[in-house]
Amino acid sequence: MSFDQRTEFSIRNARVVTADQVFTGGICVHQGEFKDVTSAGHGLSGDDWGGDYLLPGLVEVHTDNVEKHLLPRPKVCWPVPSAILAHDAQVVSSGITTVLDAIAVGDLEPDSLRTQTLHACVKGFDDAREAGLLRADHYLHLRLELAEEKLLPLFTPLARHPRLKLLSLMDHTPGQRQWMDLAAYRSHVSGRHSWSEQKIDQMLAIFGDRQQRYVNQNREKVLSLCREQMPYIPLATHDDTLPEHVAEGVRDGMSMSEFPTTLVAAQAAHDHGLAIVMGAPNSVRGKSHSGNVAAAELAQHGLLDILSSDYVPASLLHGAFLLQENNYTLPQAIATVSRNPAHRIGMTDRGEIAVGLRADFLRIRLFQGIPVVLGVWKQGRQIA
Repeated sequence: MSFDQRTEFSIRNARVVTADQVFTGGICVHQGEFKDVTSAGHGLSGDDWGGDYLLPGLVEVHTDNVEKHLLPRPKVCWPVPSAILAHDAQVVSSGITTVLDAIAVGDLEPDSLRTQTLHACVKGFDDAREAGLLRADHYLHLRLELAEEKLLPLFTPLARHPRLKLLSLMDHTPGQRQWMDLAAYRSHVSGRHSWSEQKIDQMLAIFGDRQQRYVNQNREKVLSLCREQMPYIPLATHDDTLPEHVAEGVRDGMSMSEFPTTLVAAQAAHDHGLAIVMGAPNSVRGKSHSGNVAAAELAQHGLLDILSSDYVPASLLHGAFLLQENNYTLPQAIATVSRNPAHRIGMTDRGEIAVGLRADFLRIRLFQGIPVVLGVWKQGRQIA
C-alpha cells in the first residue's frame, strides 16, 4: 500500500466538518498544517473526495486497549514490542491520530500481571517511538489504583515522564463507586473468573483490607507529589457514583470525571465544571456493560463532553456519530472525540479543521450508517 507523502496538496469536494459547521468544500495542506479551509464556492482544485467526510484526527484520552495485546489470555504475557505495534496499528486504523495509552499502575489483586508489565510497557512505547515505528502520537495516561500497596514505588519513577499527559485516581474496590452493589459484583466475577462463593468471600476480605489500609494514604501522597515535585498534569476522577465523590475530586483539583456511573454524579460534575468522559462502547451498545448509566442518557441531558474508546478503538468514531441521535450536531459530536479532549489535556495545536493547526485528518464514508475510515493523515502525511 502506497501512502500520500506530499508536503503540499489540496483536497476538494469533501464534506468538511469544522468546529461549528459542515459544508462541501476542501482544504490545502502545507508542511504539516492546514493552509486553507474553504467552501465549494471558491473552486479549490485538488484531489476529489466525491463527497466523503473530512474530519479532524481523533484524540483518545483513555484506552487500555494495549492490555488486550499484552495480556491476550489469563496468565499469558505477549512480547511487549509486538503488542505495542499491534495496538498502534489498531488505533490508527480506527482514525485515532493522538492517543493517551491508559496504563494501570497497580491492581486490586496481589501479584497482578498488570503490575509486572508496567515499566516494560512504558519502556516499550519509548523504544518504539525512538525507532520511528509508531504511526499515531502516543502519550501516557497513568491510571493509579489507590488500593495498591506498592503504588508509590511503582508510580514515582514515572511521575516526570516527558510524555505523561493525564493521571486518573481510581478505587475499584468492591463496595466502592462502580461496584457499590456487591450483588452485581458477585455476579460479574462469578461469570468472568468462575470464582466460587467461598473464593469471592475470600477476595472481598482481601480487597476490603487493602482499601482500608492504602486508599486514603495513597491519595494524599500522590496529590502531594503532584503539587510539590511534578510539572502540571491534569487529574481525573474515576467512576464517580455519588455527589460526594465529585466533591472530593473538586477539592483535590480534578478537571475531568471519567465514566460517572450515575446521572446524579454526572450532573454534579457538570455543575463543578469538570469535563465528563464516557465510554464510546457504551454509546454504541446503548448501555453500560456493568449496568451503570447509559452514555446516551447523559448526552440527552447535555452531560457528555468527551468520548473514550476505552477497550474498543473502533467504537470512538462510531459512538461520536451516534450522538446525533441525542441532539448533538455533527460538529458537536465530532468535538467530543477531537477538539474537546485535545484542549482538556493542553493540546491546542490539533483537534479541529482550522487554518494554522496540525493537519491531522480523516477520510470517512458512511456504510449502513456506520462511519468507515478510508484514510488517515497526521501532520499532512498519510499513515493509513
